[in-house]
Amino acid sequence: MPDLDPQPQPDPRAAQPGPTTDRQSDPPAGTPLRPAGGSASPGGPASPGGSASPGGPASPGGPASPGGDPPAGATASFGATASVGAAQAQESPAAGDRFAHRPPGYPSALVWLRAGIVRDWRGVLGAFLATWFYVPLALVAAVWGGLALGLYGLVAGGTQSDETVPALLRDAPLVGPLLEAFVARSGGVVGGFAGFALGALVGFLAVLVLPWRNAVDEPANLFTGLAGMVIAAGLVGVLYTVGRVLLEPWLLGVSGARQLSRREAERLRPLLSDCAARLGLPGEPRLLIEDDPVLANARAYARHVVVSTAVLDCTDEEIAALLSHELVHWRTGDEVTSAFIRGVGLPLVLVHALPAWLMRRFPHPATDFVVFLFFWPVLLTMRYVVLPCHRRDVRAAEYRADAGAVLAGHREGMRSMLERRRSFETGRSGWDEAVCATHPPSELRLDRLDRLDRPVPDPVTDRAATARGLDELFGGTTTTAVGSRRALLVVGALVLVSCLGGGLTTAQWAFFRPQAAVGDYFGALADHDGPEALDQLTPDVRAALGDSGQLARMVAAKDYRPPTDVSVTGVERDGDEAVATVAYTLAGQKLTAELPLRRDDSAVLGLFHRWHIDAAPATLTLPGGPAPLTVNGVPAPTGAEEAGVAVPLLPGAYTVAGESTALSETAPRVVYVVPGQQSVSGAELTPTLRPEAQAAAEQSVRSYLDGCAAQAVATPQGCPFRYYTGGSPVKKIAWKITRYPTIELTLTGPATARVSTSYEAQGSAQATGSTVGYFGTTPFTENETFGVSGVLSVVDGKLTFQPGDD
Repeated sequence: MPDLDPQPQPDPRAAQPGPTTDRQSDPPAGTPLRPAGGSASPGGPASPGGSASPGGPASPGGPASPGGDPPAGATASFGATASVGAAQAQESPAAGDRFAHRPPGYPSALVWLRAGIVRDWRGVLGAFLATWFYVPLALVAAVWGGLALGLYGLVAGGTQSDETVPALLRDAPLVGPLLEAFVARSGGVVGGFAGFALGALVGFLAVLVLPWRNAVDEPANLFTGLAGMVIAAGLVGVLYTVGRVLLEPWLLGVSGARQLSRREAERLRPLLSDCAARLGLPGEPRLLIEDDPVLANARAYARHVVVSTAVLDCTDEEIAALLSHELVHWRTGDEVTSAFIRGVGLPLVLVHALPAWLMRRFPHPATDFVVFLFFWPVLLTMRYVVLPCHRRDVRAAEYRADAGAVLAGHREGMRSMLERRRSFETGRSGWDEAVCATHPPSELRLDRLDRLDRPVPDPVTDRAATARGLDELFGGTTTTAVGSRRALLVVGALVLVSCLGGGLTTAQWAFFRPQAAVGDYFGALADHDGPEALDQLTPDVRAALGDSGQLARMVAAKDYRPPTDVSVTGVERDGDEAVATVAYTLAGQKLTAELPLRRDDSAVLGLFHRWHIDAAPATLTLPGGPAPLTVNGVPAPTGAEEAGVAVPLLPGAYTVAGESTALSETAPRVVYVVPGQQSVSGAELTPTLRPEAQAAAEQSVRSYLDGCAAQAVATPQGCPFRYYTGGSPVKKIAWKITRYPTIELTLTGPATARVSTSYEAQGSAQATGSTVGYFGTTPFTENETFGVSGVLSVVDGKLTFQPGDD
């Protein structure tokens, strides 16, 4: 059947019976497709003059039911049961019949889908909370927790009840014995009830709260987790709804619905067309039928209306009321709402389908007990959480559909159906049956019909009044989703949440991920900003450094060369820890390194956790001693010469230089520190003797020797030579350096050197004088060889020789 939307609205008068028009041929004998007889069916008025009921076609003999009463066990079941529905597009020639027969009145399939989705937010919320927050598991935990603590409370309350009464009250006259007696007799019961209540509460909340335990330290997890659940639930709901719409013909065929036979079509389709015309519908759903001779049932789906063969036993007025009722459900898109709710709670619905099928397939109290014993969490969740949230919209839809039947002129048919049949809509699945159980009782629906008992405009003669009634009936269902304040609020909330989520996600991506911490770290090094680079380290690492001012000055120096062309090529994360792989260039070489990172426990604004580098600076060991070295021109700390000095360094290139004096000079060395490195070597600085220091040292030694030679004594004080007199007193002596020694210098530090003289390079000094003996004064001239040893040091920028042993 091709899509009838948008076809021009048929003239309602075309559906009225005429004196010579008979839309239905008589069925063959033995195949009663409509009532035959003389009396009208109970609750349905007989059509005068043998004509059909209002809106129904004429029939020979008048609309009467066989025997006046329905078959035994045949109870009315009509209305829209929760089934399938989805968004569909306007059918095009290339699309075939895939999207045919969707209700008119919606600009597009998207509007139709949106109308169904946003209409019943309570039902969606109930299905979402019950399914995605694991309410059935929470009920199981509550029961087991309650039983465990209840048993403990029962035992503890019965055995330790004496300790619960304070000593002050226990010793009080009259009151104390009464309290002890009360606690002794009821302590176990009270403890059991208290323990069960506490255990049930703890068990229920544990299942609900444990999945969100990470949100305590990082509130952003709460938002992102909820957003992810909402998006996932919405996506599942939409996909399920669309799938049900696309597969609706096949699904109905599998479940037993079939096309109408010729005789069934001649009976039902004119009534359906007449009802659609009276309701101002330019199109009709596809009408299918299922073989059920007992229950008179009809259900509206997204693009179909399915009736049972038992409907053929009803009068035309009752059938017209039934079809009008279902057309309102079809037109307002109630099935889209129900399908979306079922899709949001799809895991729960699928689990619930099994016990519902077992109880429907094997109707017996024993079966019900066994099924409830195994599936009670799902059954209770569906009955007391999901369905109560969905009930309000379901009941409103039923009342609206009843009002549509009245507006179509079939008040008496609707009243007859409600009065004669005490069972209502049945379903093909557990969900359908559960939703049907939330329909209003028939007495309340009859009361609503009585309140609607006002003059109803004739759809044929009073089209203006009928149009106003139709606008009132259908207008709200479409505008509610298209342009109402509720829809705007929903859209605004979604936009706000999307913007907020997008902003938070952007902030997280830009500033609060491991890559951002690595980028800030190397960016600070590139800017020679030592304090900022140190801020990117974890607090524990910074605390271990102590005073970091010296390291910051080394990074700020112009000789510091940071790594360049830094890029993060990968991050491996394990909870609060991560390892970043970094590619960089240092000293013209392209290198890679791995940096460990750790996420902070505290959160910025309660939402974001920063990442810090969990790698201590590398350690450069420099020789100790009194003469300090410099790193990038910054003096390194001094220490014992044996232990050396440990200098922390951040990644980059550093120039290490020693002290330059008048005696020696130390060539600077460049050391390279790569990220993640623990220790650095290659800073062994060796001072070298200046070329001019040898001549200066020799001059200093000669001055020293000249001073020795100027002493007119046999043994000059502190000098390397002397005259041995053999015990005779020296009357007069003079010294003369005849040959100065050639000294050798061995550096013992940047400012000190050991002075020595080899045997071949010794000097010579001549002593001239006289001695006094028994035989008088005896002159002498002696030559003495000597060597020089001592320490040459720099004092006030000048070389100074200090004689002495090594």
